[in-house]
Formats: sequence, structure tokens, C-alpha cells
Amino acid sequence: MSDFLTGLAFFLIIEGLVYALAPLVLVEMAKRLPYVPEYQLRLAGVTSVAMGVGLVWLVRG
Repeated sequence: MSDFLTGLAFFLIIEGLVYALAPLVLVEMAKRLPYVPEYQLRLAGVTSVAMGVGLVWLVRG
């Protein structure tokens, strides 16, 4: 449970940094998001998940 909460904390830190340091970039990305094809969004999501799992596997290895 401790590892999960640590991961959640890091996620919140990174999200907060994006909003604090580059809010206009985030707004522009959100405006363009509806025009990105669904398959590209899914591919980006699956790629992110795979990279995250691989990183955890390497670190915990």
C-alpha cells in the first residue's frame, strides 16, 4: 500500500507541476485533443502503460 501511495503522490506532483509551470500549453493541448483520432489516443495510452510497467519491472527487478 505504501508503494501505491508513493506512486500516487508522484503522479500528483507531476500533474501539479504541469498546471503550475505551463498552464497555457495545457490549455492548447486540450483544445487540440478532440481532433486527435481515437486510435492515436489509444496507442499513446497503451504505450504509456507499457513503458510504466517496464520501468517498474526494471526498478523492482
